[in-house]
Amino acid sequence: MPEEKTDSNLPAVREPSRLSYMTQGVAPASEPVEASVPLSHYLWILRRHRWRILAFVFTVVVATAVVSSRLTPIYEATATVDIDRQTPPGVLGQDSLRSPMNDADQFLATQIKLIQSDSVLRPVAHKYNLLTLEKDSSEAPQAGTPGEDAPVLLKQLRVTRPPNTYLLLISYRSPDPRLAAEVSNATAQSYLEHTYDIRYRSSASLSSFMEKQLEELKAKMERSSAALVEFEKELNVINPEEKTSILSARLLQLNTEYTTAQADRVRKEAASQSVKDGSLEAAQVSTQGESLRKLAERLDEAQQKFADVKTHYGPSHPEFKKADAQFREVQRELQQASANIAQRVQVEYREAISREHMLQNAVAETKADFDRLNARSFEYQSLKREAEADRKLYEELLQKIKEAGINASFQNSAIRIADLARPPVKPVFPNLEQNVLLAFQLSSLKAVGGSVLSDVLDNTLRDPEQVARTLQAQVVGTLPMVKDLRGRMIGAKGSANALVPSNGASEHVVDSFGEAIRTLRNSILLTDFDRSLRSLLVTSASPGEGKSTMAINLAIAHAQQRQKTLLIDGDLRRPSIHRQLRISGALGLSSVLSSESVSWKEAVVKLDAVPGMDVLPAGPPSRRAADLIGRGLLQIIEEASLEYDLIVLDAPPLLGFPEPLEMATVVDGVIVITRAGQTNRKAVSSVLNTLHRLRANVVGLVLNEVHKELSDSYHYYGYYGKYYKPAARS
Repeated sequence: MPEEKTDSNLPAVREPSRLSYMTQGVAPASEPVEASVPLSHYLWILRRHRWRILAFVFTVVVATAVVSSRLTPIYEATATVDIDRQTPPGVLGQDSLRSPMNDADQFLATQIKLIQSDSVLRPVAHKYNLLTLEKDSSEAPQAGTPGEDAPVLLKQLRVTRPPNTYLLLISYRSPDPRLAAEVSNATAQSYLEHTYDIRYRSSASLSSFMEKQLEELKAKMERSSAALVEFEKELNVINPEEKTSILSARLLQLNTEYTTAQADRVRKEAASQSVKDGSLEAAQVSTQGESLRKLAERLDEAQQKFADVKTHYGPSHPEFKKADAQFREVQRELQQASANIAQRVQVEYREAISREHMLQNAVAETKADFDRLNARSFEYQSLKREAEADRKLYEELLQKIKEAGINASFQNSAIRIADLARPPVKPVFPNLEQNVLLAFQLSSLKAVGGSVLSDVLDNTLRDPEQVARTLQAQVVGTLPMVKDLRGRMIGAKGSANALVPSNGASEHVVDSFGEAIRTLRNSILLTDFDRSLRSLLVTSASPGEGKSTMAINLAIAHAQQRQKTLLIDGDLRRPSIHRQLRISGALGLSSVLSSESVSWKEAVVKLDAVPGMDVLPAGPPSRRAADLIGRGLLQIIEEASLEYDLIVLDAPPLLGFPEPLEMATVVDGVIVITRAGQTNRKAVSSVLNTLHRLRANVVGLVLNEVHKELSDSYHYYGYYGKYYKPAARS
């Protein structure tokens, strides 16, 4: 057995079965779950967008102040109308004092609509030519045109009611203060005249209308009363409602008993069918099965005793004959008991059927009686209600006719003008202070709401707290966003300079990314798993997440710890590792998998710049990558794990490609790379769900290209803030 190799910085642990470590890692990912967001996050959003918010608010406030100062001043005059609902004393059918009424709001709302009606506003609009003043000359209706007869609506007229009063305020707005006062007073006067005219004409026509209806109502009352008397003679029941209630209760009881009988019959029918089969178990589960079970136990004892006797004595021995006789006697008693139980079950089943039929007939008869009497009772109640309603309506109408004839001469207007409108001195529009304050409030709310909404609608992954809150997954490391990182490999000074292009790169940039890679390497390999990770798959949800660059740097970081490391380019469709490392890609993984004559060791390339690190390129691109992966990748991983401390496998994106699914099942752990602020949460959730369905060991997520503008939790990378670039892709 080969000797187990361990990291010098890692404790040696026992290697359990593969199933035990596949269950490690983060909890199974589910659909994104939105949890509560801390208040500090919203404060960070406001700090992040503070200059945009301030600029928007300042622009809106200044624009509002400029526009308000250039508007034409508008004056408003108000006339007050008092509505008294007290009726004149001595009028029949009405109280002489104000009576408590609960329809004050509805009544005053009706009066407001009446003031705004065409009958009230048309005389005022024609007197002061308001339609022409409120509209452009091209829109004003001309004499003889169809628009002249349209309802009059005054846009500048406003009717309001002060709370808890019977006052109505009629206000009109106009650039001319005197015109505003005259229109308000004229509208109030027109309303008084129109209300008095309505009351007078209504009272005068009420008597004549009710007299015409009285004769028809009298004939209808006589017909309904005669029909009720005739039906009472025909119906031979003292109280139809009470009889119906008794039948209803009886029918409900019979239905309950019938349902119980049906259930009992089904249960006994099942027992009868089981007993007919002749099995001993069916007889034992019946109601008489207790005695049968005792006989069965005795039979087992007799049979056991007989079997013991047979082993010691022959058929002619007295003990043998005695045991045989006892066994046959118990067997006969058991058969007799089974027959008796079967007979009793059949008798009970026939009794259940008989009782069910009797209850069914009783239910049918009672329901027929109930339906017949219920139909007649409904007809009786209908005739009774109709006769009582006709008689009551006739009596009320007769009384109203007498009162209307007396009250027609006592009509008195309960509406008075309490305060006439006067020309105002100060305009009501525009209110510069109010407009500026309102603009400041609304613009602030809109700016803050827009900032928060943009953050809420952002469905990308930004920081570890958000990942834990929405995906219930672990973030094992974060990589900062640094400018001009493409093409650079990390390394200690003097050990990997050959891999760093001399294009003026800042040494601090490489050091910052290198520290993040080394931190990520320790976070992955120093995690308390049941076994150390010997093979690691690096993948992502979609292309362009930076997985290949991270896989290269992770392998270099591990090799610099004096650990033998193998980097495998598993992206057989679009290989990139050989270009980034500037090595030959003519022979690689696809060549090993497609040809049995090529060994993976022959395709391995050693990096002189990084001692202890070997690379297995992807080889020539292949469209049949999924089939090739399934042939021998597991064997390559197993053989290489005997020679290397860590194998880093760069895989294609998981969404849309089948190869990573097979790769994930042959490695010890899977790392998913995401771009902070770019990768969709649902895509990552789908990837995690797929990996957990395959029972792959998901070590965690790695956030790539993070910077302090993405969240308020990236305090560490503020030290490298001057090296960040807004749109760099590693």
